[in-house]
Amino acid sequence: MEAPLSGPRRRDVAEDMRARHDEIPVLQAEHLGVEYRIARTGERYRAIRDITLAAPQGSFTAIVGPSGCGKSTFLKAIAGLIPCAHGRLLIDGKVVDGPGDGRAVVFQSPALLPWRDVLGNVIYGLELRRARRDDAVKRARSMIDLVGLSDFVHNYPWELSGGMQQRVNLARALAVDPKILLLDEPFSALDAQTREVMQYELLRIWDETRKTAVFVTHEIGEAVFLADRVAVLSKGPESVIVETVEVPLPRPRTAQTKRAPLFFELVDRIWARIAGAGNGR
Repeated sequence: MEAPLSGPRRRDVAEDMRARHDEIPVLQAEHLGVEYRIARTGERYRAIRDITLAAPQGSFTAIVGPSGCGKSTFLKAIAGLIPCAHGRLLIDGKVVDGPGDGRAVVFQSPALLPWRDVLGNVIYGLELRRARRDDAVKRARSMIDLVGLSDFVHNYPWELSGGMQQRVNLARALAVDPKILLLDEPFSALDAQTREVMQYELLRIWDETRKTAVFVTHEIGEAVFLADRVAVLSKGPESVIVETVEVPLPRPRTAQTKRAPLFFELVDRIWARIAGAGNGR
């Protein structure tokens, strides 16, 4: 098991959340709908009917819901990988019309290049953007240090544990300095102990970078532990947000957080909303 690093700085969470709500959102989804064309039949499949959501600068939003409700589809739409059928997605007030420098995605699988070492993988996005070599190496090494892998700079993916590979995946996303960090169930393939460690690590890294984060997960407890707010989607197809639950748990989040009565109350509330959410149609 990998040992967690030091926890995030303390802050007054209530004041922090109030301040964020007063800011202009970095991310805005306005009555967003997403559709697919089924190749075999030519029919349209409406994955998401109506999502309205705002994420202030430096906030952490979790997306939960039943399997097949469109959580990952929503994330891909934010990334610009899937077009919107109707409604709008805005980042800093500008309409999303495709992939852009302001977003980086951490997928379920690290998808590291096996012929590149840790530094080579983390620097890859910077190379694509034609960053100066010296600047790119400096930035990549800084992110490798941030995720706790400074002793593994020249190791290859097959020499790393699953948790370490996901740290490389996260460092690669952060290296390009995105405005919004999109995380699509990044811990789902990890064992329970490593997943627990990575939750603490993600909070530490998020606190140090202050990136606006959108995190998709099936684990309700994980969503409550990590996020400022949890958006609950209905069953698909044609899913909608049935409730956005604020999470006023103080930071830094610790092992004690998961034993707090409020933590269990929030988990139960979200589970109840998912169970009774029905279909978005």
